[in-house]
Amino acid sequence: MTQAIQTRSLTRRFGSFVAVDDVSFEVGQGEIVGYLGPNGSGKTTTIRMLLGLLRPDAGSATVLGWDIARQPERIRAACGYMSQKFAIYDDLTVGENLNFYAGAYGVGRRDRAATLARVGLLGHERERTKTLSTGWRQRLALAIAIGHRPRLLFLDEPTSGVDPIARRSFWDLIYDLAAEGDGDGDHPLHGRGRILRAGGDHARRQAACI
Repeated sequence: MTQAIQTRSLTRRFGSFVAVDDVSFEVGQGEIVGYLGPNGSGKTTTIRMLLGLLRPDAGSATVLGWDIARQPERIRAACGYMSQKFAIYDDLTVGENLNFYAGAYGVGRRDRAATLARVGLLGHERERTKTLSTGWRQRLALAIAIGHRPRLLFLDEPTSGVDPIARRSFWDLIYDLAAEGDGDGDHPLHGRGRILRAGGDHARRQAACI
């Protein structure tokens, strides 16, 4: 079975600063992997390289069998990404935000409604995003990330700034989604988890939070 993620000596520099240093790891199909580390340890940079948004200075990686340098478009089409700064527009409604991103992936209206239902936002389509609590904004960002039913989901500090109840509710939702499997139903997530550390003397054990 193809690994979901494979990296070999992945490295990224910004001038003289080494943000990601010689990182090698594998993530299996169906795993939920937590990527932990302090600010500046290379978590977001690693994710952006895996999505083909940044090119590595050295090393290589594949995501779902595709090379991050040569096939980034295929990777992005098959993956969902929820950034630490929710990529939503405050002046748009919940429905308008979802429609904007869903349109880019060709997601139909029925599937958009189903996505809102999955995250508990059905019936809130006309609410202005700027009026939502952080927890509800979080759910909207997740809806945008999963609207096209990706095979792999990257979450970059998804519960930052939310209260403990909203945080618990969010992770319950993630595990419910994991139990459903991917969009094709070929590789159902079974909830097996790992925690991998980023930064410091243990940089080789970095991984993406998926």
